[in-house]
Amino acid sequence: MLRLSLEALQIVDAIDRRGSFSAAGKELHRVPSTISYTVSKLEDDLGVQVFERNGPKVELTKAGRELLKEGRYLLRAAQDLEHRVRRVASGWETELAIGHDSMFSSLAFGDDIRAFYDVAQQTRLRIVREALSGTWEALLDRRVDLVIGAPGDGPAGGGYVSEPIGTLGWVFAVAPSHPLAAVEGPLGRTHLQQHRAVAMADSARQMAPRTVGLLLGQDTLTVPDMASKVQYQVAGLGFGFLPEPCARAAIAAGLLVEKQVEEPKPDETFYLAWRTGETGAALQWWLARLRAGTLFDRMCRHLPTT
Repeated sequence: MLRLSLEALQIVDAIDRRGSFSAAGKELHRVPSTISYTVSKLEDDLGVQVFERNGPKVELTKAGRELLKEGRYLLRAAQDLEHRVRRVASGWETELAIGHDSMFSSLAFGDDIRAFYDVAQQTRLRIVREALSGTWEALLDRRVDLVIGAPGDGPAGGGYVSEPIGTLGWVFAVAPSHPLAAVEGPLGRTHLQQHRAVAMADSARQMAPRTVGLLLGQDTLTVPDMASKVQYQVAGLGFGFLPEPCARAAIAAGLLVEKQVEEPKPDETFYLAWRTGETGAALQWWLARLRAGTLFDRMCRHLPTT
């Protein structure tokens, strides 16, 4: 008799990610009693304890971690099977997950989403924000089906197709009140080492995170997205490179000062990327749509400025 169900694995996965039975219930739209019953039945059927319970907080046991490690492969395989079956029947994916770098705003794709819903045949859309290496990892780990604005060259090993969509220059900027604003001449490592950098967090879970522009031992304020980075630099809480459109607007408003540095950050190319061999109608619609328009210009117009 099969003692594991996909529903039970899905619940265990949600509890682990959300940290509690109640939070998992909210995500899965199930009442807490259903969550608790499913976990208890799973533990009884398997004859092992899956969770250590410490009040409202729960933590996987060693056996639970092994169960979930392998169970997530089963969940992804089941999801892929569902998608393939529905694609065979209609040509359209059940769901299309679109990831984009958190530097950009999801609103940049508003017109595309409206146009998609005019033609889509029951394909759900899911928009996911990742950062830096996390954008590539999300694609290869099948958390998203299409990445818009993945920064820099993709990881080695293949398994995906990528096309450049645009390039951004970078400006080193600090608030007028920041001590570095008064330093004459290009800033070198000895100047920067004495002050705090503001950096975006890399959302990669397994791939090596990017640490562009940081010095060894550098005091760093890590923030979740580009909007926060701009705001903290305007507030004088640190320095850093900003995308040129973000920096120029703030500099023109007198909120930031551009400084020359001995080691400038090179321009960065951003990519459209998807997994090799994917042929679903929804993905093909998005590729055709994004290739035909002024995609990167729209994305840059939605960059944060203050």
